[in-house]
Amino acid sequence: MKKIVSIVFVSCLVAIGVWFAFKPYAPAPNVTIETLQGKSLELASLKNKVVLVEFWATSCVTCIKQMPGTIELYKELSPKGFEVIAVAMSYDPVEFVRRFTESRQLPFIVGLDTNGAVAKAFGDVKLTPTLFLIDKKGRIIKQYLGNYDKADMRQSIEKALAQS
Repeated sequence: MKKIVSIVFVSCLVAIGVWFAFKPYAPAPNVTIETLQGKSLELASLKNKVVLVEFWATSCVTCIKQMPGTIELYKELSPKGFEVIAVAMSYDPVEFVRRFTESRQLPFIVGLDTNGAVAKAFGDVKLTPTLFLIDKKGRIIKQYLGNYDKADMRQSIEKALAQS
């Protein structure tokens, strides 16, 4: 009896492992993001690019600490098809976002989620920083919450850029 239970248990573990290895990636939500410049950007319009959607706030210490690394990644990898959209949380005053963006000379798209619809579309994001890495096919391939490993992030972006 113990042998049968062990075989069933191991079989279940193998099945779960196979599911995780081959599970389909979730498509990124087709949202329209209002930029700091007052333009509308449809996320779907960035297909064929690798996109990092970063939910952040000017009051988030970790977000502020990560911005130089995000700027560096963007400057280095944007010529290869990498895009960053830094989406300010709904509770972040627009003027604070504007001042931060200008003082840090953020070179990528800064979005405003004034009504929280973008955060809700990405699974009701509440914590910052929360980042979603989206491949060229518009699928979420990785999610980061809080402080992330820079080497892992770079490797994931470069791998996604290399795929067709």
